[in-house]
Amino acid sequence: MSTPILVTGGTGNIGRHTVPLLRAAGRDVRILTRHPRAAEPGITHVEGDTVKGTGLDAALEDVETVLHLAGGAKGDDVAARNLVEAARRAGVRHIVLISVVGAGSMPIGYFRMKSAAERAFEESGIPWTVLRVAQLHDFAMPMVKALPRMRLAPQGLRFEPVGVEAVAERLAAVTLGAPAGRVPDLAGPEVQEIGDLVRTFDRARGRSHRLLSMRIPGAVGRAYRAGDNLADETAVRTGSTWAQFVSAGVGSAASEVVGSR
Repeated sequence: MSTPILVTGGTGNIGRHTVPLLRAAGRDVRILTRHPRAAEPGITHVEGDTVKGTGLDAALEDVETVLHLAGGAKGDDVAARNLVEAARRAGVRHIVLISVVGAGSMPIGYFRMKSAAERAFEESGIPWTVLRVAQLHDFAMPMVKALPRMRLAPQGLRFEPVGVEAVAERLAAVTLGAPAGRVPDLAGPEVQEIGDLVRTFDRARGRSHRLLSMRIPGAVGRAYRAGDNLADETAVRTGSTWAQFVSAGVGSAASEVVGSR
């Protein structure tokens, strides 16, 4: 019988798409969560908190592979260190981390925190895999919705949003595979200016907004204009385009309205 895979953040957006793929591959999954839920076939939930470092030893019992998806605006570096220390004590054989494209190069606290989390894995002494991922479509959407209200389009701000399904497929593959170190970044098929993302969203909803170009000042602006938040030529580019994601979302919303009548 195979040992369970421990997944932190398994109840989040990416986790909800990745865990079923691990189950489909025949693996039992143990999800570390602050709010345990009832067990499902092949899936158990254990209480713990990676930032506080609680519940980790019990969660890692008999575990050989860990997929670390849990993250937030603060504490990702602390969480990674706590998890690595507990994994070392437990004799874990493979730790997998999802990170963000631009970690280590973007002069923003969130990216620096992700870079520190990567270092914790790389220096752990445990065989590891790190996958950097571009912004999800879902993460880009709040900004796309907010900018028209402000009538602004930050100059030089580009994204390469990727579908959560493509991210889940890649995460499942590297988790089920052998430790591979830093694997190629994963990004969406297109690199687009933020203004173009807004216009695509507007067209799908039959709207139009005039946006005023705004130059982002300082080191952050220079980094975005230089494309430091973008994947390089070695990246794997896959999944749905922004236009496909928007169209599917608008169609789903329309279906829900019709169905509710």
